[in-house]
Amino acid sequence: MKNELTFKIITCIVLCLGLGVASGFIAGSPMSLWYQGLSKPFFQPPSWVFGPAWTLLYTLMGISIGKIWHIPKSSAKTTAIGFFIFQFILNLLWSPVFFGLQKPIIALGIIVCMWIMIILTIRNFFALDKTAAYLLIPYLLWVSFATVLNGAIVYLN
Repeated sequence: MKNELTFKIITCIVLCLGLGVASGFIAGSPMSLWYQGLSKPFFQPPSWVFGPAWTLLYTLMGISIGKIWHIPKSSAKTTAIGFFIFQFILNLLWSPVFFGLQKPIIALGIIVCMWIMIILTIRNFFALDKTAAYLLIPYLLWVSFATVLNGAIVYLN
């Protein structure tokens, strides 16, 4: 049983990291002339922060969804996984829309929806596995910050 949980967690970590990296490659570079030309708020972190932050967040997300995948089948589990998948799709869409399509205002709408879906995911996970829910708190905090950052970029440009 423990080996099965470990397998599920590792699988989910690899999947979350892999899809996150793929989304980043599709998105285009934050080093593009377009992005470099945008006015950014004073609280914009240096670009080197994003790689380690997202690596940690995707790892925590993988552990979290792996724990949920491991619990016995139920309608609550199916619902919780559905919320996770929906917020993750929004997560994967944000970078290509912001950087690739160069549409910060549309990306802002996506990230606000993602933020709401993360809260709903945490709520649904909490009913099934409190640790899985708590593992998503850093993600919620980062996306909260990213939402403010995205909004500031829209406002300044």
